[in-house]
Amino acid sequence: MNSEPPRPHKSSRPADPLHGMITVPGDKSISHRALMFAGLAIGETRVTGLLEGEDVLRTAAAMRALGAEVTRDDPGAWRVVGAGIGGLRSPDDVLDMGNSGTAARLLCGVLASHDIFAVMTGDASLRRRPMRRVIDPLAACGAVFSAREGGRLPLAVTGAAEALPLSYRLPVASAQVKSALLLAGLNARGVTEIEEPAATRDHSENMLRHFGASVSVVPHGQGKLIRLRGQPELIAADIIVPGDPSSAAFPLVAALLVPGSRVTIAGVGLNPLRIGLFTTLREMGANIVVINQREAGGEPVGDLVVSASRLHGVDVPAARAPSMIDEYPILAVACALAQGPSRLRGLGELRVKESDRLAATLAMLRGNGAHVEVEGDDMIIAGGASRLGGGVVMTHMDHRLAMSALVMGLAAALPVTIDDARFIDTSFPGFISLMQGLGAVIEAGGFVP
Repeated sequence: MNSEPPRPHKSSRPADPLHGMITVPGDKSISHRALMFAGLAIGETRVTGLLEGEDVLRTAAAMRALGAEVTRDDPGAWRVVGAGIGGLRSPDDVLDMGNSGTAARLLCGVLASHDIFAVMTGDASLRRRPMRRVIDPLAACGAVFSAREGGRLPLAVTGAAEALPLSYRLPVASAQVKSALLLAGLNARGVTEIEEPAATRDHSENMLRHFGASVSVVPHGQGKLIRLRGQPELIAADIIVPGDPSSAAFPLVAALLVPGSRVTIAGVGLNPLRIGLFTTLREMGANIVVINQREAGGEPVGDLVVSASRLHGVDVPAARAPSMIDEYPILAVACALAQGPSRLRGLGELRVKESDRLAATLAMLRGNGAHVEVEGDDMIIAGGASRLGGGVVMTHMDHRLAMSALVMGLAAALPVTIDDARFIDTSFPGFISLMQGLGAVIEAGGFVP
């Protein structure tokens, strides 16, 4: 993908409202975990609704290289025959994780507690992203890591011959680090204990229980204490992957911002630790109604009916950041087009995403006429910009930044151009065609200096 020429795109305000019913791709976090946990289970797991974006396909290829049987039967329908805990083998070649930080960090946990050797790399963006916060605590189980300065990929991993259980307090709330430690703890004799300072998405805990592991979660201060009993026998268990709330965010915000719009997004995951954006948008005056609530694969699911709304500014507490960490660029777009100022607090985690997402979001807004400042880890957006748009957004190979900029162009006074749309497929295959089906004006091309 990186060898292809950039594909700039331009979005502009449509003449008519957005309208229709859509589904969004399967939840990316759950898709990664479904393949990994199924690959460590005994027996055959059927996964339906799997996100088939490039990030998840890298995880599928990695688990296959490590000895699991991973087969695609139909679109979104996959079968995984696991190798069992302790049953993985050293891969014959380097594991290329593409653009996926989630896949790379979680796989560090898998590799750390298996007596195998593997080397991971990724694309230019992933090779710039730090892995130290994962590999440092994982080294305590007995694994040996060799990486470039700052813990950056390429990364060589020599897994522990007899992994030790981990006891670790996360310095910063991070579902990726927590999940990597839990994955390592699966093949360690004894109890792995993880303390998180604030609750983060709990898909790993839910899925471990789904496969039969013994996991306990108890309140601990402002966060939680998670205990996992090591070396269980995970038993294959079918998984239905709900629609990704982080992907639903883009058509949802577009429907809120384009006057007269009404869009239904079916089958969206509503895990309480993932819907901070929906809570925040409702505080801003968004008309979002949940219907047909149900459960799928141990996760709550529902259909979102979204109607265009007059939004006002909001003060988002830092404690909400873990439940919406991937949604801040699109929230920032909503805030720029809302009436009144907004303050988004506690965004330090954005500095280590696909790009320095905090700096990139700031540049996106300023380059299109918004008044925005950063104070420490807080972003302050003035709102109510009279002539938003007209700029070119450098996406830095960041799929969420690219989609956020295209949504901004649909509601701004002037069109918005992104330098490259190739990387959108890492999390949302077919995003542009889906938005065009709702009535969005998004076209290939646009001048990029």
